[in-house]
Amino acid sequence: MTTSVLFDAPGPKARRRQALAGVLGGIVIAAIIGFLLWRMVETNQFAAAKWEIFANPNTITVLLNAFINTLIAAVLAIILSLLFGAIFGAMRVSTIAPLRWFSTVIVEFFRAVPLVLLILFVFLGFADTLQSFSNDLGITTLMDNAGLGRSQGALASLVIGLMLYNGSVLAEIFRAGVQSVPKGQREAAYSVGLTSGQTLRMILAPQAIRTMLPAIVSQSVVALKDTSLGLIVAYPELVRQGQLIAAGYNNYVPMAIIIGTVYILINYSLSKLANHLSKRQRRTKKLAPIKADPTLPPDTMIELETNRQLKD
Repeated sequence: MTTSVLFDAPGPKARRRQALAGVLGGIVIAAIIGFLLWRMVETNQFAAAKWEIFANPNTITVLLNAFINTLIAAVLAIILSLLFGAIFGAMRVSTIAPLRWFSTVIVEFFRAVPLVLLILFVFLGFADTLQSFSNDLGITTLMDNAGLGRSQGALASLVIGLMLYNGSVLAEIFRAGVQSVPKGQREAAYSVGLTSGQTLRMILAPQAIRTMLPAIVSQSVVALKDTSLGLIVAYPELVRQGQLIAAGYNNYVPMAIIIGTVYILINYSLSKLANHLSKRQRRTKKLAPIKADPTLPPDTMIELETNRQLKD
């Protein structure tokens, strides 16, 4: 057995201390959980009257529509964030200096501003305009006919705020992913006559995607959880509707447990997807180099190899 030079195996005393710390930590956690359960029993949080509302068909319908609203906001925000991140991520690694400077200012600004302020700024400044735009396009009528009862101004404000923040984070993920590709790949592409745009599109981006996928999925989890901030702009998502129901029946704790469980299940599923993609990326088999064909131009050969790797 080999011993790492960066880590010494703990001796008997260290192992006993670690075991003792683990036992004490477990006792503390168990005590906290026990105290919380005791307080819930003392305040009648497990009383049937506080839970029977969840068997009411009307409550189920309201929460289901709120869940759909949450998913719609999350899907729109994730898609737009990916587009925003891809565009500004490409600008961040551009060889054109003004594009790099402009994208750096935009990305760093929206990463630094709190998400709550972004959502409120869009809502207070542009909600009426966004609502009128939705009315002109017939989106509001379509949503009302679906029975989801959304305010399109609130939805747009929430989605735009999420796009600006999460898109800026994704832009940094894309930049880091592209820059993680060995420099020799870029130099080889330039040597065969490819432009910087062709190099990014055909060489760097396809290789970086595999590395970036787990981080992209993880950021999607963040975007999904952040849809709960729709509460501050009266968007009828899951947390807001749950709060309104709980206010009428005074069952805030049971409602928080139900809504928290829903978020945990969704986020756990997305996290498992991220872990699966990460493991798949690590065990991706090495590909044999494609045989060169002197009758084809370099960019065609590169595209054939890229398509082969993506299919694999």
